[in-house]
Amino acid sequence: MSRRGPYSPGVNQELRMRGLRAATRACALLAVLAVLGDGPAQAAAYLPDSDAKVLERLPSRASDPRARQLTELRQTLQKNPRDLATAQRLAQRYYEAVAAEGDPRYIGYAQAALQPWWALPDPPVGVRVLRAVLLQFDHHFEPALADLDAALKADPANAQAWSWRAAIHMVRANYVQARRSCEGLAPLVDALVATACMAQVDATTGRATQAAAALRAALQGDDTVSPEQRLWVLTRLGETEERRGDWAAAEAAYRQALALNVSDIYLLAAYADLLLDRGRPTEVLGLLKDRGRADVLLLRQALAAKAAGDPAQAALARELGARFDAARLRGDVTHRKEESRYVLAFGGSGAASVQRAVLLARQNFAEQREVADARILLEAALAARDPQAAQPALQWLADAQIEGPVLAGLAAQLKALQ
Repeated sequence: MSRRGPYSPGVNQELRMRGLRAATRACALLAVLAVLGDGPAQAAAYLPDSDAKVLERLPSRASDPRARQLTELRQTLQKNPRDLATAQRLAQRYYEAVAAEGDPRYIGYAQAALQPWWALPDPPVGVRVLRAVLLQFDHHFEPALADLDAALKADPANAQAWSWRAAIHMVRANYVQARRSCEGLAPLVDALVATACMAQVDATTGRATQAAAALRAALQGDDTVSPEQRLWVLTRLGETEERRGDWAAAEAAYRQALALNVSDIYLLAAYADLLLDRGRPTEVLGLLKDRGRADVLLLRQALAAKAAGDPAQAALARELGARFDAARLRGDVTHRKEESRYVLAFGGSGAASVQRAVLLARQNFAEQREVADARILLEAALAARDPQAAQPALQWLADAQIEGPVLAGLAAQLKALQ
């Protein structure tokens, strides 16, 4: 779910769950090709002939502080589209809305807010960092890293840039650079955030037990952090405990995070996956009720409905399939991990479907290499009874010393086929 930068001031967590990208882009506000340049071919964007034309009203409540703030910032920016400070605040708030609500159209809105500076070779540092955040969302990792490195050269104390640099290097499995980014971030943030940044590197490089202990100690030693920061750290702790195979501790961490009442798509998806793994699909259906607007959560709803024998599974699977089809028509290839998981579950047991799941998982793993990316490749290769197809993930597991009973079990099954 990208995917998930260390929490730093002004930064909501990066979405590791890349399934959010499969939903409709905000093409009505911005032609993606124009702003991403070397991105994948996409259909021409529809541009309304008037700013007053309403394309769709996104759900929001008048009492929602985020909705009110977005409205105020939009109105201010409409009066002066080159108001840099307002444009940056609006773009940041839009990105945070993606994390909270799971609607990736906000990414396009954020790009539109930054349009006057988007194509500049040397934009202001704040724009450069935000541009990197938006680029990485669409898997444009190299230009995003170039922007972050340039921003840090100009402003070495930019915590947001260090945070996102760590996040992207984690996704790319460059753990040396991820650790270096956490070291750069540490003097700029409180001890809890600094510990959490380093712990996520440790948890992926054979030191999950030490990482979990460090996170617990940091959480107990700091009662001053915001709910958003605490949620971010508790979610990292839940993932780390899963890596160690301590399911009860992982669930406790996720439930503590949920109790903070901060809307967060990644947390919901992570906890839903734990429940699915533990054979508790009916709890997933309750957890995610009315949350299907986010593709990443709709996938888990469909998987849970299938596991529970719920008659809604057919409709959920159709809706999810239609979204993947629509993404493909747009040339959107950032949803391969989730589509591979969908094909394995709902595409039937025929050889063609299984091979398609393998292909999608391999293509995804070539771009991003995190635990969930490895897992779907191992599962798809196992379904195809093709250990060689999983070799990139098996090599990554060995090189990084990745821990985790689920991954270890899948790897053992594949090796038994050789």
